[in-house]
Amino acid sequence: MKFLEHQSKSILGQFGLAFNHPVVVTSTSEAVDEVQRLNTKAVLKAQVPMGGRGKAGAVRIVAAATSAETAANDLLNMKLGGQPVHQISVEPFVPVKREIYVGATWDLGVKLPVALLQSTGGVDVERGADTTAVKHLDPWDGLAPFQGRQMARNIGLTGRSLIELGTTISCLCRAFLDLDAVTAEINPLGISTDGQLLGLDARLEIDDDAGHRQAKAIAQFGHAGTGANHRPPTPLEVEAERIDATDHRGVAGRLVEFDGDLGLLIGGGGASLTVFDAVLHHGGRPANYCEIGGNPTTEKIAALTTLLFTKKGVNKLAVIMNVVNNTRADVIAAGVVAGVRAAGLEPETVISVFRVPGSWEPEAQAIMAAAGVQALGREVSLDRAALLAVERS
Repeated sequence: MKFLEHQSKSILGQFGLAFNHPVVVTSTSEAVDEVQRLNTKAVLKAQVPMGGRGKAGAVRIVAAATSAETAANDLLNMKLGGQPVHQISVEPFVPVKREIYVGATWDLGVKLPVALLQSTGGVDVERGADTTAVKHLDPWDGLAPFQGRQMARNIGLTGRSLIELGTTISCLCRAFLDLDAVTAEINPLGISTDGQLLGLDARLEIDDDAGHRQAKAIAQFGHAGTGANHRPPTPLEVEAERIDATDHRGVAGRLVEFDGDLGLLIGGGGASLTVFDAVLHHGGRPANYCEIGGNPTTEKIAALTTLLFTKKGVNKLAVIMNVVNNTRADVIAAGVVAGVRAAGLEPETVISVFRVPGSWEPEAQAIMAAAGVQALGREVSLDRAALLAVERS
């Protein structure tokens, strides 16, 4: 779940982190009014859930209302990553003597959260820095302020800014852990001439699987983007997430909508991507990508199945998984049959392929046979199952 900059600032600010305060507007006239109210140099930023906005021309510094009008108009008519800009933030320009990068993420190699400090930040952060400090942290205790001060010292800070940065990175790491974040960063973190610190930009992404624990944070704003292209979620995707959040057991709702007519219930780690690619390779038009697994409940599978048939144009469903060991095949079968019938359809007419070999496979075959559908086993490859799904659709 990716949050917009102003949303990230609001959520992270609840952990004692200081940020430049943004006012979000949706029209050129509102932007002009806010700049006039500030009566000082201002910064206008496009609010989209992606980085690199400065280099893309989506951050503008204006000195007066006349220049604000032009800048706001340009931003609201801009597309970033194919996504139109609907909101911009307006905040006072803050002069700083130095910009640094502060972040927390996961080091997948050692399976531990890690705090990061870089002696330069802002638009040039990707070029790297002369000095970087890295510190793995305890997943329960986080990072103590004295450890943050050690990191600050390692990138050459002294005095007041060193002390404040120790507290800042400690608070950011606590927010990262408490929010079940994938990434939490402040870039740039501005250092004023007297050593004070102020976050000028923020980015927050929360693990999708932690939605049930982070309902309060999500409910404030909803999340701003999903998928690689950072577009807003569709109503189908939002409803799928809601279904998945109804019960913590298993995954059945991590869905990305496409414009095809073949509904897909697929799973098995990388096998889900293999199946999706195979459907495309054989000329099929997937209506969605989704991944199911981890033994979701029958009710979740049924609700997701019914949801797929609410999408206009979807008239067939392919259920294809790799050999399952942590998911009961009979639970999948029962859920799919119930979901199809809840949509007012009959399984034998709309299920083009059912291939879920593995645990409780004979029971799954019996359920599908009673519904008039032949269940395929592991003797039918994933590629062959995808081809059959396309041919029968």
